[in-house]
Amino acid sequence: MAKFLQLFKQTFIYGIATVFPRIMSVILVRVHTDKSVISEVSEFGTLSLIFSYIILFNVILSYGLETSFFRFYNNEKNKNDVLNTAAISIIITSFIFASLFSIFKLNISGFTGISTSYLGIVVWILVIDALTVIPFAYLRLKGAAFKYSVIKIINVIIYFSLNIFLLIFLKDLSESYNFLQSIYFENYEVAYIFIANLIASFVSLLLLIPFYFRINYQANFKLLKKMLAYAFPILISGLAFTINETFDKILLDFLLPASIAKTEIGMYAACYKLAIFMTLFSTAYKLAIEPFFFSEADKKSSKQSYALVLETFVIIGSSILVLVVVALDILKVIFIGDPEYWQAMYIVPIILLANFCLGIYQNLSVWYKVTDMTKFAAYISVVGATITLLLNIILIPNYSFLGSAVATLIAYLTMALLSYTIGKKYYPIPYNASKILFYILLSISLSSISFYGFRDNILVGIACIMVMNLVILVKEKRQIIKLFNLIR
Repeated sequence: MAKFLQLFKQTFIYGIATVFPRIMSVILVRVHTDKSVISEVSEFGTLSLIFSYIILFNVILSYGLETSFFRFYNNEKNKNDVLNTAAISIIITSFIFASLFSIFKLNISGFTGISTSYLGIVVWILVIDALTVIPFAYLRLKGAAFKYSVIKIINVIIYFSLNIFLLIFLKDLSESYNFLQSIYFENYEVAYIFIANLIASFVSLLLLIPFYFRINYQANFKLLKKMLAYAFPILISGLAFTINETFDKILLDFLLPASIAKTEIGMYAACYKLAIFMTLFSTAYKLAIEPFFFSEADKKSSKQSYALVLETFVIIGSSILVLVVVALDILKVIFIGDPEYWQAMYIVPIILLANFCLGIYQNLSVWYKVTDMTKFAAYISVVGATITLLLNIILIPNYSFLGSAVATLIAYLTMALLSYTIGKKYYPIPYNASKILFYILLSISLSSISFYGFRDNILVGIACIMVMNLVILVKEKRQIIKLFNLIR
């Protein structure tokens, strides 16, 4: 049991750097959905759509080179060759991307329906973010967790602070201070958000710029060819995962009538954010379990440990699912500023469950990680992405964002089932499937009773939370007592 206590203590610093930005993004939803800030739901939809493109192109512009850099830096004798080659490759591809964008900017704007005034800012965000990929990877490689996390947190604080200043205070301050009048523009809120992002990204690059003064600008193109070959499956896997995460908003824009598309995206994106509470738990847990997976790999009891790790995740996740679902109508008032967005609230339990399934899949992924069969990560992700695309295309025209939510759930559930089924063949782990299924079904049942059956009755919701946790307490009493004894 001591090893599981240690599990939750691992990767604390990296956890802060990963979780903190997500928390700030949820808080900013409250700002961005306030009518006094962004008056139209469709404008928030445009904002969410562009961020979906940013996430997609971040994956494309890093093209799996970060992971390839880790692998070759550890394996190659000439480590400076790996460092220089990776950095130069990112610089060249970023320059090519910026050049192509400048040439085809009008075509891109026409295809996406996004104003060139937004796209001009977005391209520089993408280029700057790409230029930080290898410096950040180098910090992680050298174990500079504190510096890595500080830079990430500074980025978030700057972005958050500029959002507050530009969206809330600038208008009033510009009336009192003449020097601020030159940067205040009416109906410029969405652009201000991207400007805040650009400045935050630029500051991160400045803090990392010493990296670019240390390297020798000579690339080993033979090595680069090997690095790119290794990175390609990672790129495919990354794109597949990004499609599962963000492509629904892009497809909503293409498949719904133009008159309602941005508004539907705005409502969907705002309510989708409330599922972040399950994502935060899954992310924090994933950060802890990945090093644990490898540290346990050579031990005789490793498979039993992996089984207990998933069990623990499902038990805690089931409790969180019921708790968040019961609290959704409170959370929507806290985190979503305009009741017009609440029309999409009925999809939040579906997205919460989808993220729960994703967390289960990430736990199940241990088998292909410890056996070096990571090609299956790409295969499973591609299957998930294919399901996401097909179901969105089929369901969106008739069901709008409900179709997107259902597609996300089915995709992540399928990925989890595939990983479990294939894993039994190559690296069988003695999961207690009946126990895991019991907790999942119990949490789904109680969540559905509370949200879809007695949503207006908070007492029923509280009763559902109590039942869920009472069952856990009774069934897991021995393990809980052991854990408390270790903590003492």
